[in-house]
Amino acid sequence: MRLIEDIRNAVTSGRLKEPFRAADIKAACPNWADTTYSNFLGKHAVGNPSKTTELFIRVSSGLYQLNIHV
Repeated sequence: MRLIEDIRNAVTSGRLKEPFRAADIKAACPNWADTTYSNFLGKHAVGNPSKTTELFIRVSSGLYQLNIHV
């Protein structure tokens, strides 16, 4: 399963509360490489410089919520 699917499932089930940090995702969605959690959030945040899919909205530094428009 892809990490975004794990995150969405964790939010839907209540295991992960929004807004969340990388450490919160790691606790709710274990078994991914440690660097994946923080890298994935920044890489897929709204306005990211790489223009990758905008899956998250940055609420504040290190704090994110799902982008419901994706």
